[in-house]
Amino acid sequence: MNRLKNLRQKMQTEGIDAFFSIVPENRCYLSGFTGSAGCLLILPERAFLLTDFRYIEQANQEAIGFKVIKIINNMFASLALITQGAKRLGFEGDYLNYLDYCRLKEALPQTELVSLPDLVTGLRSIKDSTEISLIRTAVQIADQAWANILNQLEVGQTEEGIALDLEFTMRRAGASGASFDFIVASGKRSALPHGRASQKKIAKGEFLTVDFGAVYQGYCSDITRTVILGEPDKRQKEIYELVLAANYAGIKAVKPGLKGKEVDAVARDIIQKAGYGEFFGHGLGHAVGLSVHEGPSLNMREEKILQPGMIVTVEPGVYIPDWGGVRIEDMVLVTEQGCEVLTQSPKGLTIVGCAQT
Repeated sequence: MNRLKNLRQKMQTEGIDAFFSIVPENRCYLSGFTGSAGCLLILPERAFLLTDFRYIEQANQEAIGFKVIKIINNMFASLALITQGAKRLGFEGDYLNYLDYCRLKEALPQTELVSLPDLVTGLRSIKDSTEISLIRTAVQIADQAWANILNQLEVGQTEEGIALDLEFTMRRAGASGASFDFIVASGKRSALPHGRASQKKIAKGEFLTVDFGAVYQGYCSDITRTVILGEPDKRQKEIYELVLAANYAGIKAVKPGLKGKEVDAVARDIIQKAGYGEFFGHGLGHAVGLSVHEGPSLNMREEKILQPGMIVTVEPGVYIPDWGGVRIEDMVLVTEQGCEVLTQSPKGLTIVGCAQT
């Protein structure tokens, strides 16, 4: 299995002879196991999946190449029995809580524990052809759902109703669920970058920002579109076109060899020069895969370099308190030459139905 082979090469580089993984996405990535409980122990020659009685049969079916161990009483006690005298054990220090760290240390008193939070996430950042195909499908499902919802939008609908309709449409198209709690924010609430859907009814003349995504066979999509209910005024047109220009510039800048902060700077500079820099307070984007937020990021601090096979979002926004906001988000695949835009939903300023008043 190439993923285990790649991990073992990194383990050797880090000077560890065992790796303990408890992060659900990492567990699934390395073993194929989709259950909700369990951990992995990776040794130079063997790989173990520890889980409880509920998942033994499932683990044996999914985790090909792993020895499945049933946890009887305590995960850490079971772990101690199979570490085979490992001297240095890597673990996910950004995920393991302090109490479990103490239990791990107590179970392995002779083993040096080494925090390596990026060991697996670094591998996950570059998608293989199977992962890219699954993410393409997740994007297509979200795109199609948005097209269906767009034709039904009208004044008087609630934000929560739009979110429910969108998720239901995606599930009917093959999604196993939503990538996250959808952001549906209209009017002044569209100035909230993470404004979750409320009972507010959308009104004529308002921006409506919808941030959504589908999960397909474990992989996520993440898209944002902003539309307007009725004819936009001069300022609404100006802000929308500004964000759209930053979106296009950010996408054009995505290519291998650039740092995340360099791509962020290209889009951010456009918004800053227009005088709205203070209203763009988040990063330009982030990677997407088994999690909807992965590394590397596109922000002002990201030193990691983009490589072919990475999939990232480009999502500039302008959010003006007590007025409203605009965000436009696409997913792009980093290629050898530059990037490929995966998202196909139209993003010109779209005026949607006003059947009610």
